[in-house]
This record gives sequence, C-alpha cells and structure tokens, in this order.
Amino acid sequence: MSPTLQEQLPLTDGCTGDDLLERFLIYVEERGLELYPSQETAILELYDDKNVILNTPTGSGKSLVAAAGHFKALAEGKRTVYTCPIKALVNEKWMSLCREFGPHNVGLSTGDASINREAPILCCTAEILSNIALRDGARAFVHEVVMDEFHYYADRERGAAWQIPLLTLPRARFLLMSATLGDTEFFEKELTRLNGRPSVTVRSQERPVPLTYSYADTLLTKTLENLIVEEKTPIYVVHFTQREAARNAQNFTSLNVATKEEKAAIAKELVDVPFNSPHGPDIKRWVRQGIGIHHAGLLPKYRVLVEQLAQKGLLKVICGTDTLGVGINVPIRTVLFTRLCKYDGEKTTILSARDFHQISGRAGRKGYDEQGWVVVQAPEHVV
Repeated sequence: MSPTLQEQLPLTDGCTGDDLLERFLIYVEERGLELYPSQETAILELYDDKNVILNTPTGSGKSLVAAAGHFKALAEGKRTVYTCPIKALVNEKWMSLCREFGPHNVGLSTGDASINREAPILCCTAEILSNIALRDGARAFVHEVVMDEFHYYADRERGAAWQIPLLTLPRARFLLMSATLGDTEFFEKELTRLNGRPSVTVRSQERPVPLTYSYADTLLTKTLENLIVEEKTPIYVVHFTQREAARNAQNFTSLNVATKEEKAAIAKELVDVPFNSPHGPDIKRWVRQGIGIHHAGLLPKYRVLVEQLAQKGLLKVICGTDTLGVGINVPIRTVLFTRLCKYDGEKTTILSARDFHQISGRAGRKGYDEQGWVVVQAPEHVV
C-alpha cells in the first residue's frame, strides 16, 4: 500500500511547524516524489503562516501543496475547507483526501450530497463556503481555506462565490490556486489587509510535460483519425455545447477508434453497469466503441464511468465541453478544440486566452507522457 499522510500525523500535541514539515517531507520521500522548486517554496510559505497565491501550470503539483496545508492544519487541530468550482471535482478531491487522511477526517458538501460535514477537512463547492461565510462571518469555524481554480474569481455569474469568503472570513488563512492568473499584487495587498497575515505569490511557467500546438485544416473526423493513427490518444475533443458533444460522439462511431481486443475489455467493464436513463443506450453504444462523453448535463454515474474507464486507459476519445478544463483527473494526451468561439450567455465571442490555456493545460500526463499536443480545428468554411 502507498504511504498516507494519516500515518505521519503526530500522536501527541506540541509538534512545531518544523516538526510537521519534516514529517510531511518524509511522506514525500516515501512516495518517491521530488518537489518542484515552486512546490517547495509554496509549502515553506504556508508553514510560515502566510497567505499563498499559487500560479503554476496544470500538472505541476498544486494538489500536493494543498495536502501539505491540510496536514499541518489537521495536526494543529484546525479546520480546513477545500473549494472547487464543480461537483465532480469536489467528489474527486473528497475521495483522494479520504485515502490520505482517513474518511473520518474528511467531509463532503456539494448541495447534492452531504457527508461528515463537520469534519476537520471539508471539500465543497465555492458556493457552499460562500454561504457559510455569509451566515457565520468571523464566527465561522474555518481556519484555512484552499480555493482551487481561483481564476473563477473573475467569472461574471459565479465570481461572487470566490470573492465573499475573502471578504468575510478574517480568521482564515488562504491558499489560492490557479494555472491562469494575471497580476496578483491586488490580491496580496487585500488579503493582508483583511486577515493581517503576510501574502506571497509563487509563480512558475515550467510545465512538467511540454505542449506542442498545431492547426488542422482537415475535416474534424479526419483530424481525429490522424491523431489516433499517430498514437496521440487519449484525445479530449472540446465542444462548447452539450448537443455538439453528443452529435460528434455519434459521428465518431464511423471511425475504428478501438480495436477488437479493446472493445472486449470495455464490454467486460460494462457488465454490471445499468444504462436505464433516456440517454443511457446512446452512451453505452459510444462507450463500447471506445468513445466517452463528459459534460455537466450527464447523470453523475455516467460522468464517473467515463472518468474511471479513461483512467484505466480504455477510452481513446472523450467528447465533452470545457468542464474538463476544470481539473478533473482524467488522463489526456491530446486536446482537440472543435472551434475557438463560445456563447458567453449574451453573445458569441472568441475563447479568452485564459480559458484556452486552462483547457489546453489538460494535455500531457506527468509520469505517462513526454509530450502533450493541442490541436485547433479550422472552421468549416476554411476546410
């Protein structure tokens, strides 16, 4: 079994920050990990009781920095709250932290589900923490806050959920994480003003797996076929509507995505899986061909199925929306954009540089790939 952070928790009180840091580094060594300079710097700043803004690329180990913060807080009898923008990611983080700290130490709250909500580590959506902050303010039993995907702060519809805890939880120390942040001087100054702690930004643009960008002027099905032949799978095909994702999942069944042996392995995994919803038969048909579909409109059981099959290497193609740009742990070697414009609720606009890099960052898997690919499909009138 892999070492866990629960095993490193001290059995008695009185450990200093240096003692806890040493215990955490023992865990890192036992896991066979080596800290990147940005991880090391961020962890040292956390253990020095500073607010930390961590601006490093996808796949650069931000979760390990957060785990270091959880470990210190738990050992000191403090409560931490970890927020994510989407429920699927909250569920994933909850399961991961349960493995590290034990299920009795980790709670879940998403609106759909609530498990052990008073636990010393709570995984929740940003809106749940925002509600706690509005209700309890300075009295809230929250000592540490980790906000993943913090660039949502600027989101027109949901940004308030990231802003409110910063303004109303003066007792809390913050770790704000994102791969795509601009100038953070404002946040540093405001955090220090609001909770009295020093604030620092830790940046790095170095990706563990480099990316190659290209532009395809072939038909979409041909572009995908070429990527499969070139063994650049798994491929995440990015759409900006759920309908387009479903339509192309069906279109791609005309390709030989999976071999006979791969289809047999998938069929074995599906033996006890019920597909009894209105869209179930379609999803089953696509998955049996090695094509997954992933977006917020699916029932959670189907999203989890696609994530699990992808993690086992059984899906070469996943059609979905930009939800996968939000940190869900699905292995992707290539990101294929079907287009670069999306409807923002009022009008159709070109995808922002921030969103493009956020989604592109999913390509290339540390420990699996030496290279990741990002391909942009030319508009139909160009093809």
